[in-house]
Amino acid sequence: MMNADQMPKLANKVLAVALAAAVFSQTALAAGVVPADAPDLAAIKLQLEEQSRALAEQQRQLAADLKKLENHKRALDDSQHRLEALRMQLGMAPDERRVVSSDLEGLSGGQSVVTTEGTRSIDVGTLFAQPTILTPKGTTVFEPSLQYAFSSSDRVSIVGYSILPALVIGLIDVRSVNRSTWIAAGTVRYGLTNRLEVEAKLPFVYRNDDTISRPIDLAPSATERLFSADGYGLGDIELAARYQLNLPKANDPFYVAGLRLKTRTGTDPFEVEYLDASSPENFGTFQKELPTGSGFYSLQPSLSAVLPTDPAVFFGGINYLWNIKRDVNKNVGAPGSFIGEVDPGDSIGFNLGMGLSLNERSAFSLGYEHTWIGKTKVDDTSPDTARSTQLASLLVGYSYRLNKTTNFNLSIGAGLTEDTPDTQVTVRLPIRF
Repeated sequence: MMNADQMPKLANKVLAVALAAAVFSQTALAAGVVPADAPDLAAIKLQLEEQSRALAEQQRQLAADLKKLENHKRALDDSQHRLEALRMQLGMAPDERRVVSSDLEGLSGGQSVVTTEGTRSIDVGTLFAQPTILTPKGTTVFEPSLQYAFSSSDRVSIVGYSILPALVIGLIDVRSVNRSTWIAAGTVRYGLTNRLEVEAKLPFVYRNDDTISRPIDLAPSATERLFSADGYGLGDIELAARYQLNLPKANDPFYVAGLRLKTRTGTDPFEVEYLDASSPENFGTFQKELPTGSGFYSLQPSLSAVLPTDPAVFFGGINYLWNIKRDVNKNVGAPGSFIGEVDPGDSIGFNLGMGLSLNERSAFSLGYEHTWIGKTKVDDTSPDTARSTQLASLLVGYSYRLNKTTNFNLSIGAGLTEDTPDTQVTVRLPIRF
């Protein structure tokens, strides 16, 4: 069966033979040597015209078929480019057949070499602290970020005792606290291999608390008092590593294991100064300066999964945060408030979400994050006021590809429990080198 390249050659040969026959017939007729059974010249011309029309029709049909084939090939190439870009971005092994084809085309001097740089798929809007997409081998990503969190709480404290359920002897304190936290950070990630990346994060923290306190001692002279405190400086530096456990095929999920170390480079709560809580004028415990760090080393193993589908990507993960206990061994706050060994509660968390591509440059993400924090122990004993804490957030993210190397990521979180910040807004700008 002839292919598309052989058809024009055969048609040209038929036309050449027919023309040669016509020329021979005219020459023979002019010389008077035309045999008796020679075909009529008019019939030959008519046959040639019919063959020419048929050939022209075949050429038009062939051109239309070639155009359709080229369109299909272009669409297939675009799909393959997007697939290869997604596989590279997710740390999956490249398609070996496609790599071989690209190499052969390059070696044979082809004009178009397959590349994914121009069609790299966009990142799903990063919602959680740990990205689920690994950095390709030899690639460095610098990610400046800015996070703002706001929380407010109201509480009533009673210092005294009750002789009847409705009668209190002592002092009642009503407080309203507004807390604002700004965290500017620079994060660097580097892909050691297509399945292993390392990360370092350097945060700078600014905090501000406004506390309105109104001690009520059943006297008409009780008034509200405003106390403000802030703190700023270097936060807790973090180091992390992530490894892709499997090489998925087609639409199979892939799994990433991570390990994060949080240091205590920031100012911890045991280093700041407190007001004298024993004085009636300073009812309650107030910090003159707010800490910028947690005061404890933490180690967090994690496992995340990503399931790419068309057109959405589903992702989720679990983690365990081990807060390493520390011997404070000093007075904190009021005189006589000695604190020995402190073991902050460990935490278990999970998150899940979905990313949806809106077009070639933007994506939308929706996620949920929940963390359970255990009770704190002091000298191996939990204080009477110690309690476990539940943190839950609903997050919405948006990602926009500014150019081939830079993305703009925005995430907004809403707290669903009392201990979770009411609002949390994070802007990230990952830049690939």
